[in-house]
Amino acid sequence: MTSLQTKGFDWRSVVFHAVTLAATALIVLTIVAILGEIVWHGARQVSWHFVTGGTTEGMFDAKTAGVFPMIFGTLALVLLMTIGVVPVGVITAVYLTEYAKSLSPITRIIRGAINNLAGVPSIVFGLFGLGFFVQFVGGGIDQMFYGGALHYRKPALIWAAATMAVMTLPVVIVATEEALRAVPKGLREASLALGATKLMTIWRIVLPEALPGVLTGAILAVGRGAGEVAPIMFTGAAYYLAHLPNSWTDQFMHLGYHVFVLSTQSPDIERTKPILYGSVLVLLLVTFLLNLAGVLVRAKIRSRLQHG
Repeated sequence: MTSLQTKGFDWRSVVFHAVTLAATALIVLTIVAILGEIVWHGARQVSWHFVTGGTTEGMFDAKTAGVFPMIFGTLALVLLMTIGVVPVGVITAVYLTEYAKSLSPITRIIRGAINNLAGVPSIVFGLFGLGFFVQFVGGGIDQMFYGGALHYRKPALIWAAATMAVMTLPVVIVATEEALRAVPKGLREASLALGATKLMTIWRIVLPEALPGVLTGAILAVGRGAGEVAPIMFTGAAYYLAHLPNSWTDQFMHLGYHVFVLSTQSPDIERTKPILYGSVLVLLLVTFLLNLAGVLVRAKIRSRLQHG
């Protein structure tokens, strides 16, 4: 018996347990403190007018400010981003899991690119979106269809959504791959043995079984896309608009970017603090509701698969 282990007690385990418990408690307390600060100050500002106003009032006056244009822009961005990223991510994951050889050079290159893409800072995606989507793709569309007139070669909702889709692509691919690998191999073999083609097996058997995992990737992408600011600063977010975007070629307001503007561009920081806290609280609520909606849909689909 060592000096650290006496009378049946393993003191090393006790110390390790205490350290891990303290670290966990520190994280939980930090989160509670942050959320408590936001809710305590933000709840005073949030009202029906604050949530539904903001199209004609000033953005720095706590009595008249509203965030509806920011909520609308955030939801529109998340919707377009999800439409863009989920099909591409699922198709890539299906190829890597069902068709590609794991040791082939092409597969290694693709996986390396996905891993590197996941580690790129978000500000770099913003610069990429500005150069590729706005200047190259948008400029090419204007030259081809509009005779060089300015329609797509400018910051817009569609380019911000495309940039966010590229940034969140690794999240969807990884989550979908894990879901596809979790589908029992016997289901594939049984389908093929009954005469189904590989494509039919993937479409009718594998993807429906992996759908909850696919939705998990979409939920993670939505959670990240709703709160990111750096990529949209260069590709579509506006400082202030007195109207909602009418099409995907218009600029838009975003809750995250609005928080950045309030905290850095306000002429009177103390006067705009209530608006800042209220905007942060609304952003957290919007993100939570988006994630909750995805979780409920995933749970319903999983329940149907288990009973079907």
